[in-house]
Amino acid sequence: MRKVYSIGLVNTIRFLRERSNIFFVFLLPLLIILLLGAMYGTGFDSKVGVHVADAGGPLADSLVAAVEDLQEMSVTRYDDAGSMSDAVQRGTVDGGFTIPAGYDADLAAGEVVEVVFSGRVTDQTSMLLAEAVRGAVASEAEPIRAARFVEHQGLASFEEALPIAAGLADDESGRITVVYREAGDSPFEEFEGLGNFDFGSSQELVLFMFLTSLAGSASLIQTRRLGVARRMLSTPTSTRVILGGETLGRYSIALVQGVYIMVGTLVLFRVDWGDPVGAVAIVAVFALVGAAGAMLMGALFSNDQQAGSLGVLLGLGLAALGGAMAPIELFPESMKNLAKLTPHAWAIDGFAELTRRNGNITDILPHLGVLAAFAAAFMLLGAWRLRRVLTR
Repeated sequence: MRKVYSIGLVNTIRFLRERSNIFFVFLLPLLIILLLGAMYGTGFDSKVGVHVADAGGPLADSLVAAVEDLQEMSVTRYDDAGSMSDAVQRGTVDGGFTIPAGYDADLAAGEVVEVVFSGRVTDQTSMLLAEAVRGAVASEAEPIRAARFVEHQGLASFEEALPIAAGLADDESGRITVVYREAGDSPFEEFEGLGNFDFGSSQELVLFMFLTSLAGSASLIQTRRLGVARRMLSTPTSTRVILGGETLGRYSIALVQGVYIMVGTLVLFRVDWGDPVGAVAIVAVFALVGAAGAMLMGALFSNDQQAGSLGVLLGLGLAALGGAMAPIELFPESMKNLAKLTPHAWAIDGFAELTRRNGNITDILPHLGVLAAFAAAFMLLGAWRLRRVLTR
């Protein structure tokens, strides 16, 4: 075992000597999680901006409140139209509307009032938001028209009739209404309780652990090309010991990276990882999957440039297929079944069991078993291939 530890330590030191590896292992994952938190910190609600051109009034406030009450809608107020327009163009909000100056007074006087909506060109979300705001404006206009009619008939003033008309508009008894119900369960239901940075943290952890491990396969290729592996085989050192030492080096880096991301996001962003024992168990087993995958790649390819380029392609491809780049809950059923062929999907679903469904390590035992099977398969294939390469 001492030889295994020695080989593992040497490979770990070689990997960490590359300054670029330090960036990709420790800094980039936290930066990506920070970016995702900034993008999805408000959840999956549509974001709309509003600018009231003057101090506003009860009618302007009522319109803003009506938009805020729309389902899955969050409203951000802006002090001027320019800042709201910039926010729309930069994607901070999906659209924005401006309530013009004198809104309350013009409506009371029977004037035509224009509420201007701003959106991005060819953006379907902006178009849908425009229709939603238009519906809210139409709903707010009903009691206003009724109050103006009463005033025109000389039955009461606009100020006296408006509260009564608004009360009648809110009374849905005897009226035909349309009730919205979702067909099936909402795919976003599980995400509603997540914090700003909880979404995406487990996906990024899985993505970077596996990607970093595959990148480390270059060291095994260099060991083979420089003849170091053959010289070790000329001593009382078996292929199994060499493979074990190389795997230990990759495993230690992946494990440290996984724990570092968990602790870093917990301290910096207050990410909830659920049951700590279960979370660490997933990281430990998935690190073994990544290390074994790296050894298989290191045994298959003949040069480190080839392994580096294909390793990134393979790592990103499996991550996308396994749900590390988009929630797997949004996948069609056929893609969900296909995702189960990747270790990423099982690791991500294990984290989902801990964080969204309040599970513990007992609940993720099937996930751990499948991940261990992936690791064993990669390890056996890597050992078989490496033995053939070194002994031919």
